[in-house]
Amino acid sequence: MTDEHAHEHDHAAHSLTYLQAIERNRADKDAWFGSAAGSPIPDAERGTFSGLPYFAVDEGLRFLGLALEPYAGDEPSRFAIPTTDGQLRPAHRAGTFAFTAGGVACRLTAYVLDGGHSHSLFLPFLDQTSGRETYGAGRYLDLEAEPDGTYEIDFNLAYHPSCVYDPNYSCPLTPAENRLPVRIEAGERLSEHDTNR
Repeated sequence: MTDEHAHEHDHAAHSLTYLQAIERNRADKDAWFGSAAGSPIPDAERGTFSGLPYFAVDEGLRFLGLALEPYAGDEPSRFAIPTTDGQLRPAHRAGTFAFTAGGVACRLTAYVLDGGHSHSLFLPFLDQTSGRETYGAGRYLDLEAEPDGTYEIDFNLAYHPSCVYDPNYSCPLTPAENRLPVRIEAGERLSEHDTNR
């Protein structure tokens, strides 16, 4: 892609409404899942893959300007997070985020997976849809700081780990401290025949 075309693409992306940007993000991901060599969709299933199922976009589940607060819980900062294939991945608790969803005060702990991208925070979570409409081991968000040092948690971007589609992947399990007491009806969901995972 030339610099001129890249500039045009960036300009077009900035002119999208929030809803259009989410829809484009989903369309791009579906295209990648359906054809890319690195897709977690098994080769035998890609021919019939018609896209991931999602909840409707809910702007009320997008939280801007959140401060990463120092972790003040009882668990050690450094620990090993278990994975779906029985492994342990070294990680540390980077801090917590507080917000209100559906009128309920919520808090999530953000992690850094050691050996990964240290500038990116890993935010796995469970909610009251987990194990029914969404994967029982949780969904993920990846966060990067805004220029002013705050963070955005946008549950419309919540995604399932790759092991939902192929059990050969090793995916971190969501720690119990990140179970939310509310339904997060945003982001990826399971298809009708995949519920109760």
